[in-house]
Parts: sequence; structure tokens; C-alpha cells
Amino acid sequence: MRVAIVGLFVAITGLLPFPAAAAEHVDVALVLATDVSRSVDSDEFELQRKGYAAAFSSPRVLDAIRSGPHQAIAVTLIEWSGPTEQKVVVDWNVVRDKASGSAFAAALLEAPRSFAAFTSISAALLFAKLQLDRNPVEADRRVIDVSGDGTNNSGPPITAARDQVVAAGVTINGLAIINRHPNPGYIAHTQPPEGLAEYYRQNVIGGPNAFHLVIEDFSSFATAVEGKLIREIAGVRTRRKLAASSLGD
Repeated sequence: MRVAIVGLFVAITGLLPFPAAAAEHVDVALVLATDVSRSVDSDEFELQRKGYAAAFSSPRVLDAIRSGPHQAIAVTLIEWSGPTEQKVVVDWNVVRDKASGSAFAAALLEAPRSFAAFTSISAALLFAKLQLDRNPVEADRRVIDVSGDGTNNSGPPITAARDQVVAAGVTINGLAIINRHPNPGYIAHTQPPEGLAEYYRQNVIGGPNAFHLVIEDFSSFATAVEGKLIREIAGVRTRRKLAASSLGD
């Protein structure tokens, strides 16, 4: 009788009477949120894309991935512009070695540009949070890596969006790009009086161990992204290693 009841339960619900296989576990789930608003011209766009692709083929980045307990990360790249313009360019990939890193890089280079409109960092953060919520793997940490060359000029208030994302246990790191020669077809951003770097510090980044970097133009993007990814992937392990190295000097 008990067997018959279990069989009926399976037939009705489609569920097996034992737990599903455990989800894959990674050290960090990372959303790369890239600005493609109108201030980013085609050459600067190419520098961004190629910079990310080079980073995921970098031995230093791959070493950082292998240094973690799970020796793997989950990563997706989104592009963003105005309040309703966000797109997943390359969906979630698990990167653990040269082959998987190269596959992610190749997918980035093949995808076309998504948008070229206004700048809504706030909407980008909320969209990035949605991608973390649907990530199919378990992650010890959840991080949004947002890069851009201007302030939030459309969409929800930036600090409200940031606080909502951080309250969910997500760290937001920033890469502020000082774009002195914006797309001539676009009215240049009005830079905040405190400067873009300070704007990112006060309004964009947040959460455990959040940080931001600043570069002077897109030509430095690849180098900055590689270092930023290593810091995000390795987390506290990088700081501990640096501290131990300085003590030994």
C-alpha cells in the first residue's frame, strides 16, 4: 500500500521521493555590467570588449580562479544604457580553467553591441541583481562589477538602487572611466563637482569589501580590468597574501 501511495505521488507531482542532485558550487558569482551609453564611441566599445576577453585568457586571472576553495567562478556579462536598456550579452558560464575562460572570451568577442542611449547605472544594478537571483549555481559570494564613464542621468535614484542591491547581500564594485573625449555625436556628461571617482565611491559601490578603481581613459581598460578581476575573484585571499609578503620583506 505504501509503495502504491509513493507511486501515485510521483505520477501526480512529477517529483522523485529523494533529493535532487546538489547544485554546482563556485567561489563567486560575478556580473560584469558594462556601460554602452552614447558617450562610449565604437573604438572605446571595442577596447572594453577586448579588455574583458583578454582578462579571461590571462594566466593571472586563471590562477586567481584556481586559488579558491572551489577553483571555479560563475560569470555573466551584461550591457546597459538607459532605464529600459539592459541586455545579457553572454549568459552564465562556469570558468575554472583555460578552456572555459577562452570559451567565455570568444563568446564576448562574437556578440554585437546592444545599445547607445542614456546612462542609468541604477537600472543596470537592479538588472544585474536579477541575473544573480537566477544564477543556476551556488556561490560563496555575489558581486556586481559595474564600469562606466558618467553619472546616473536617468532611471531610479542611484543610491536607492544601490542600497536595495546591497541589502540582498551583494557587493558592488566600480570602475570609473574618465572619458575626456566622449562620442562627438553625444552631449558630454556633466561631471559631478566631486569628480567621477568620488561619485562612484559615494553613490555606486557598496557591500562587504567593496572597492572602486579609476582609469584615465579606455586605453587603460584591459590592464585595469585584469587587476580588478583578480581582486574580486581572490577576495580576502589576495589581501592576506600581500600582507604576508610585506611582513616578510
